[in-house]
Amino acid sequence: MANAPVQRMSQLMAKTLRDDPADAEVLSHKLLVRAGYVRRTAAGIWSWLPLGKKVLANVERIVREEMDAIGAQEVLLPAILPREPYEATGRWEEYGPELFRLQDRKGGDYLLGPTHEEIFTLLVKDQASSYKDLPVILYQIQTKFRDEARPRAGILRGREFLMKDSYSFDTADEGLAASYALHRQAYQRIFERLGLDYRICAATAGAMGGSKSEEFLAPAEAGEDVFADCPHCDFAANTEAISYALQPVDAAGVPAAEDIDTPDTPTIETLAASLGVPASATLKNLLVKVDGEIVAVGVPGDREVDLGKVEAHFAPAAVEMVTEADFAVRPDLVRGYVGPQGLEKVRYLADPRVAPGTAWITGANKPDTHARNVVAGRDFEVDEYVDVVVVEEGDPCPKCGTGLKLDRAIEIGHIFQLGRKYADALKLDVLGQNGKPVRVTMGSYGVGVSRAVAALAEQSADDKGLCWPKEVAPADVHVVAAGKALQTELALDVSTRLAAAGVRVLVDDRAGVSPGVKFTDAELIGVPQILVAGRRAAEGVLELKDRRTGEREELPVDEAIARLTA
Repeated sequence: MANAPVQRMSQLMAKTLRDDPADAEVLSHKLLVRAGYVRRTAAGIWSWLPLGKKVLANVERIVREEMDAIGAQEVLLPAILPREPYEATGRWEEYGPELFRLQDRKGGDYLLGPTHEEIFTLLVKDQASSYKDLPVILYQIQTKFRDEARPRAGILRGREFLMKDSYSFDTADEGLAASYALHRQAYQRIFERLGLDYRICAATAGAMGGSKSEEFLAPAEAGEDVFADCPHCDFAANTEAISYALQPVDAAGVPAAEDIDTPDTPTIETLAASLGVPASATLKNLLVKVDGEIVAVGVPGDREVDLGKVEAHFAPAAVEMVTEADFAVRPDLVRGYVGPQGLEKVRYLADPRVAPGTAWITGANKPDTHARNVVAGRDFEVDEYVDVVVVEEGDPCPKCGTGLKLDRAIEIGHIFQLGRKYADALKLDVLGQNGKPVRVTMGSYGVGVSRAVAALAEQSADDKGLCWPKEVAPADVHVVAAGKALQTELALDVSTRLAAAGVRVLVDDRAGVSPGVKFTDAELIGVPQILVAGRRAAEGVLELKDRRTGEREELPVDEAIARLTA
């Protein structure tokens, strides 16, 4: 085994901190800064210090090894990209303000790449001309850019971040499915090697487009994603991707709709209290504007509308709430008393819970008036059914009906079957076996490399600091010299012997630093094994501590070295 370098803390450019940064909100942000792994350069922009760079490089290495194992080929594309390909696919506008746009001195438009679907498509268009050139999987590990409105949570949500993005190119849908399966399996190996607890969840494609999409989520309190997990079956999905089948009911026995006086009841709460009915018996109708057109969204009165789902459904169209000015020009829309029956020039969307045959109390489109026994499919028509309610704990599993459990998580990977969206826009064809052009089908697959570091910190840290899994830790063993000359001499000698055997060593040989501070820093930095040259150094005895379990053992020098090199 090749010699590994010894990293001496007396020479290390990293200062540990006793207190949390004032702006830190989440655990990974606090600990990565305090332990000397990263430093803030600007809002959402971070510098990686030597220890942090080692962890980042280890994550990158694991990702690279598993991508190479499935036959993927690594390339490196530019980060500054021309406008034209993104305009051809519509994403120059669709990305909105999150896209970093810039101009060169001649006025040419460019962007800082958030993802590279367009550029990889053009690369393959240039390189592949025949079906014999495919299938192919290409990938890169590169810095990406997004102009986040509110960068937060340290490296979890920054304006620049390191990402592995790969793309598959096939001539048939069966080939795309095979490439997708290869990536899914590779991602499982990656996250298992990283030591991450993760879930594979059904997801929405969003601005990426395509058909099938799955997320790899790492459960953590700091996560911005919410996913639903069924405790009974294998169902798991981002709450944005949960959908329910439409289940019509028989409304034969429901009386005709009738208006009822309901003064001063413009909200669901006031209406339910006035009539003495549960909110679930009422129909809530939210008005939004989609590219200027008013659209009504109907959900049961006891549920909230998930505006993110509404926006995703209409993307890339702009969605905004109606205003007083909109009501002023539409006197037929009575604020607080809108109902779907009799609505004119308003498109009506409804959640599947508002199924045909369900009866409701809802607005009568008159001031201080509601209507009851209003039946979907009899008294009003739904233009389109869309799952738009905020998913709640205990909602039935779409697969088996058991109450769902909700958890927060960090998105660490995402895989998409893009299909031919980008190939169509950029005219990516190859000659097929019959000599005729074949439109190529694509997949897109991402791993958040820098985000995985934060996810690991969130999941593995304890009350003393970071606690890295062995494969990603900045060193295999943290050797601590308690302070005296003899202890320091022994610590350096042991470190040299360990390094000669291929063990990665971080040794705290700092002079003038108390043993207590060194021990605290060792636990904060989080290397898996801590080896202390302390009070029994003169006897040739060291203390070996497991950082995760806290177990300690006193061992003679040779035995300690044998243990760590086994």
